[in-house]
Amino acid sequence: MTRKPVVIGVTGGSGSGKTSIAKAIYDRFKGHSILMLEHDYYYKDQTHLSFEERLKTNYDHPFAFDTDLLIEHIQRLLQYEHIQKPVYDYAAHTRSEEVIEVEPKDVIIIEGILVLEDERLRDLMDIKLFVDTDADLRIIRRMIRDIKERGRTMDSVIDQYVNVVRPMHNQFIEPTKRYADIIIPEGGQNHVAIDLMVTKIQTILEQKSFL
Repeated sequence: MTRKPVVIGVTGGSGSGKTSIAKAIYDRFKGHSILMLEHDYYYKDQTHLSFEERLKTNYDHPFAFDTDLLIEHIQRLLQYEHIQKPVYDYAAHTRSEEVIEVEPKDVIIIEGILVLEDERLRDLMDIKLFVDTDADLRIIRRMIRDIKERGRTMDSVIDQYVNVVRPMHNQFIEPTKRYADIIIPEGGQNHVAIDLMVTKIQTILEQKSFL
């Protein structure tokens, strides 16, 4: 049987806890053959736009992502080929000249708000997870994060949530829940769900003789 990496997609709304879930799974297998690809690293290059035009980018819309490149990279990793993962410069609102060399591994975690939105991307996944958290918790978590870590004001966070994040969530993210194999409530605090996922991945890896 041809050796093929296991691909796990982890998605959910902003502030849902999807990153915590993805990192928890990753940490459980640290020391084994595992890597993580964050969709946020694959925002499109915008060097052809002025800085003022870049500021208008809607980062919650599928058009903001270079998903074609992500798919190409996953396909190469599935062939056990190296890739150069892009890095996004949030200060300049465009792709950095820096890249990250990524070695192929037996488990690939793909994490981001829209990783289940593109059918081509879904078709590459063996397991699809949707982290489902109530909207009130998501906005509170986002507010705490953006104020503490990104120096934003409460008014700006609320304005962005009402005018961009919420409508994009309802239009593009929430509908992808129907594609999930497993729906995990309450994000990174759901230790039972994390334990179940780790056990499932271990079983798959053992069947493939990766462990």
